[in-house]
Amino acid sequence: MKNIPSLFLSQAYRDCWDDYNRSLKLKKFPRWDYVILTASNEQQAEGFRKHLEERKSFLPKHTKFVAIPDRDGLRVGSGGATLEVLKYLRSKEESFEKLRVLVIHSGGDSKRVPQYSALGKLFSPVPHKLPNGRNSTLFDEFMICMSSVPSRIREGMVLLSGDVLLLFNPLQIDYNNVGAAAISFKEHVETGKNHGVYLNGENGNVKCCLQKKSVEVLRSVGAVNDSDCVDIDTGALIFSTEMMESLYSLIAAPEDYDRHVNAKTRLSLYADFLYPLAEDSTLEEFYKEKPEGEFCPELTAARERVWKVLRPYRMKLLRLAPAKFIHFGTTREILELMNGGVDEYQDLGWSRIVGGSIKGDTSGYNSVLSSRSTIEEGCYLEVSYVHGNSRVGDHCVLSYIDVFDREIPDNVVLHGLKQRDGSFVVRIFGIGDNPKENKLFGRDLDELEQKLGVRLWENSAHSLWEANLYAEADNIQDGVDAALNLYRIVNDESAADIEQWRNAEKKSLCSGFNAADPDAIIAWNRRMEDLVAMDEITKAIRHKVPAQKLQKRTTLTKIQKEWLKNRIGKADFSERMRLHYYLGIVLEDENEIQECFHTIQAEMLEATVKSLNYNENARIVTDRHTVNLPLRVNWGGGWSDTPPYCNENGGTVLNVAILLNGKKPVEVTLERIDELKIVFDSRDMDVHGEFDTIEPLQATGDPFDPFALQKACLLACGIIPQKGYKLEDILRRLGGGFVMHSEVTDVPKGSGLGTSSILSAACVKAVFEFTGIEFTEEDLYAHVLAMEQIMSTGGGWQDQVGGATSGLKYISSMPGLKQEIKVTHVELPESARKELNERFVLIYTGQRRLARNLLRDVVGRYVGNEPDSLFALEEIQKTAALMRFELERGNVDGFAKLLDYHWELSKKVDAGSSNTLIEQIFSSIEEMIDGRLVCGAGGGGFLQVILKKGITREDVEKRLNEVFMDSLVGVADCKLVW
Repeated sequence: MKNIPSLFLSQAYRDCWDDYNRSLKLKKFPRWDYVILTASNEQQAEGFRKHLEERKSFLPKHTKFVAIPDRDGLRVGSGGATLEVLKYLRSKEESFEKLRVLVIHSGGDSKRVPQYSALGKLFSPVPHKLPNGRNSTLFDEFMICMSSVPSRIREGMVLLSGDVLLLFNPLQIDYNNVGAAAISFKEHVETGKNHGVYLNGENGNVKCCLQKKSVEVLRSVGAVNDSDCVDIDTGALIFSTEMMESLYSLIAAPEDYDRHVNAKTRLSLYADFLYPLAEDSTLEEFYKEKPEGEFCPELTAARERVWKVLRPYRMKLLRLAPAKFIHFGTTREILELMNGGVDEYQDLGWSRIVGGSIKGDTSGYNSVLSSRSTIEEGCYLEVSYVHGNSRVGDHCVLSYIDVFDREIPDNVVLHGLKQRDGSFVVRIFGIGDNPKENKLFGRDLDELEQKLGVRLWENSAHSLWEANLYAEADNIQDGVDAALNLYRIVNDESAADIEQWRNAEKKSLCSGFNAADPDAIIAWNRRMEDLVAMDEITKAIRHKVPAQKLQKRTTLTKIQKEWLKNRIGKADFSERMRLHYYLGIVLEDENEIQECFHTIQAEMLEATVKSLNYNENARIVTDRHTVNLPLRVNWGGGWSDTPPYCNENGGTVLNVAILLNGKKPVEVTLERIDELKIVFDSRDMDVHGEFDTIEPLQATGDPFDPFALQKACLLACGIIPQKGYKLEDILRRLGGGFVMHSEVTDVPKGSGLGTSSILSAACVKAVFEFTGIEFTEEDLYAHVLAMEQIMSTGGGWQDQVGGATSGLKYISSMPGLKQEIKVTHVELPESARKELNERFVLIYTGQRRLARNLLRDVVGRYVGNEPDSLFALEEIQKTAALMRFELERGNVDGFAKLLDYHWELSKKVDAGSSNTLIEQIFSSIEEMIDGRLVCGAGGGGFLQVILKKGITREDVEKRLNEVFMDSLVGVADCKLVW
């Protein structure tokens, strides 16, 4: 069954999000006139202002955002801070009328969560990635959830507590701008006993306020309903403009301001301003209300004046439901929230991992956990970087820290804080430690002070908050070491360096917070966002998340560029090429994608060049020698032979040699000449070149060089060295110069029959035989592959194998940069050969594929981990093996079905392999064929089919003529070469 309250709040939140966006875009949308944050001192207020400036583009531009510190940096109480707000407003506005003001009291020291002291709890993390992709904080959630409230109040001031997140539907607010209103939610009495509880009167006003009363007391006064729930004080209040005027009257005169806003009187918003509004309140009991500071005559006098101005008003109780009250109170509460409690809010989009790619049970917010580091159960990383061979113990909280090659003990908080003077203080304490108490890791600090012979306090209360324990350091890593040393000292471990700790300048939790650099906090947040983004890319690569699924970005920051340079330098071939490709997709940067393919080419070439040897024993053994080779058709496994797929996975291909028009159309002739020069002559390309110096022959890598193939052949075969030597000397030793004639006759460009690679094979074979170099079939394949890499074509190895020898070949390789090709000549039953000769037909489409980026697109989909591509590339290898299985048993029908299946896989690898014409051709002969496939990459050139038994080539030719008439589409003169 669905959780109805959760779904209700989820929809309410989406509505608030929509209103938040309207407040950003629509000029006349109801919005706050002022959003005012109260701070404990000017340093904290400065930090708030910097956070506000940081998110300026995400705040309504017509709303004024202000941070107001407590007067003179002294604690004046939440009531005093409220009066400070009214004083500020009056200095800016003639009247409170028609103003909508949101006040967030966030000026606490956050003693129970010291890692949030410098940030202010208000800007502490919330485990939620906002719909616009930003990592959320309490402040961001306040702004979203309260965006719908201005339309529910005509004027007035809404006050919130900065450490409580309220989830509710603002449409339930019913307030008529009279007196005050308290927003209350239903919570179980066991929760209510630790908070304030409202008792509702008969007329809907607050009867009394019950602060942290026992369950028994709450029941006895009738505060608990039949469901064991109470109306909890959420800290959210609404004051009318009239009441704002009444409160302002307390400080209108300078002397009155001095009397009410000071560290001694220390008025409380909740104890001093709410109590007089409750129906059952009395002045006598008011005097006894527990103050925010200490009882004193000044407070008593102030309460008398407060009673006089506020007693005429009443406070309406707004009981909202369903609603949720989330208190960010202690470190333990936050750890419990992040390690399980967050699941309760998954309908709101909350998650254990926000802005990070951490795997496993660890919770994280804007953090990186490297693959070499280990982390135990129940931990929470917050804006932290754990890398190297680090180990983090059980139930730890790491906040704003960089841990490299360190071991963090169990059950600790480790928090880094940069100081205004540039030093670092890393604070360590126990998950269960209360900084208001006098213990660290369960040990009495007075006892520790006495044992160590040092003074931990200077004229201050003996508490962990004030204890000068934390050594200053020059950098964050030294700070981590100092914190771990303190842990060993407190726990009496032998490895502790007490003298180093004694001699260091030390800070307390309090003084470290007061000296914190707010710019550094924001900078560290940005740095971690940058590193998280890059870590997400590397983790996506590792876990084969498709590149296209990653969030697009516009550019890399300086930090990201530094990270990338370092990572590229350490990465292996597979990661390096994918880093470039993924960044190309994420940044939509063609240069990065080109760098990916350059990396592939460079790696292939480097592996190839290492194996090249200059052959000083070669001699011309005949005046003229010609090699003719057939073409090939690919039956199974095409694309699996292409780098980098074959280098990472190996490849498997089944292909067969063919004659076209009764000929072997690939021809290379070598002819000795007396002149000491090398001549290249390509009749089909209509190019001719003569070389009498060696340097132009050694220049490779130009894709527009008309003689790139011939040069690569001479280098791969060792006839020409990679560098050095004189051509005249080489040719004299060979026995003369020579002419290399090359030609492919009567084969259309883009045929898909492997002509260019087979021409390479013909060149190598001709050179070997012309110069007397002995070679095996494997030698031939290896040298042609080297030649292909020198030319940087990026193509695979199946074509040259298919045409270099006759028959059906099953070709495979194992993973590796240097591909070692294994070729098995498959013997078929005579009956199967005869049947294939009759049923195999080649069809010319009459068109040439124009896709210039074909190879890049296919390889890019593989490198980018597109699931269809990964599946198909593996499946086509299995299909090739099954084809061999069926053919060896003479089952041509089974082979035809597999050819059809391969066609579907080929389209997953490359959608461009088919087009309207190809589909039309196949469709026109559908009932005549049992199997179909394109030749090569497809998209044009030739198609291949297996006819149904009883169907002849003439039947197919007739049908194609009927449909395509006088076009070039037709059956080709093709014969399988066994």
